Amino acid sequence: MRLRTFLFDLDGTLIDHLPAIHRCYSYTLPKLGLPAPTYDQVRRAIGGGLPQAMSNFVPKDRIDEALAIYRPHWAETMLDGVSLLPGAELLLRELKSRGWQTAVFTNKHGPSARKLCDHLGIAPWLDDVAGAEDTAWLKPAPEFNDWMLDRLGADPQTTCLVGDSPYDVAAAQAGKWEFFGVTTGTHSETELRDAGADNVKSNLPAWMEAWGLAAAQQ
Repeated sequence: MRLRTFLFDLDGTLIDHLPAIHRCYSYTLPKLGLPAPTYDQVRRAIGGGLPQAMSNFVPKDRIDEALAIYRPHWAETMLDGVSLLPGAELLLRELKSRGWQTAVFTNKHGPSARKLCDHLGIAPWLDDVAGAEDTAWLKPAPEFNDWMLDRLGADPQTTCLVGDSPYDVAAAQAGKWEFFGVTTGTHSETELRDAGADNVKSNLPAWMEAWGLAAAQQ
C-alpha cells in the first residue's frame, strides 16, 4: 500500500469503553437531579469530546457542574469495563512489523487515552496517542490534523484515518486523508456513508483482509 501512517480513533474503533462511559453518566446525572441516560443514548452522544457529549443531557449552564462530578469518578473507575475490539492488537502489531506508523487520534481525554492504551497492552505498537486537552483542538479541526502530523513527521498524502463516527469522516476530509470506517462503534454504515465515507466495513479484521495483511490469515 502507498499508505505509511495509520491513525486510529479509540472508542468504538480500537476499544469498547461504552460500559464504563455509561456507568459514569449514570452516576453523574442523578446527582444533578436529572434522569440517568440509557445505554443507547450515551452511545449516540459520544464522539465529539466530553463537553459536547454532556450537552446532550445537561443544560448548557450546568455542563461545568456536571463535568466536576463526572471527571473524578471517571478517573477512579475508567479501567473497569474496557476491552480491545476484535483484531485491534493484531492489526497494530502487523502494521508496526512492516515499519509503518500507527497512532491514536481521538477526541477522548488524552491522558485517559494513554492510560487505557498502557492498560490494554497496545502502547508498544503505537508511535503516539493524542486526544482532548493535548491541544486546543478536537476532530475535525484542521489544526488538530496539522498538529498530529507534525508530531509524527508524517505526509498527509500517505496518511489514513480509521474510525467509527462522522467526526472521523470529517477529520479525514479536512486533512485530505483516506478514510476507512468501521461499524463497531457509535454509527451505522448508512450514517458513515451519509457523512461522506466511501470505505466502510464491519470491523478491523475485515480491513486487515482487504489490505492483504498476512496476519489476517492467522
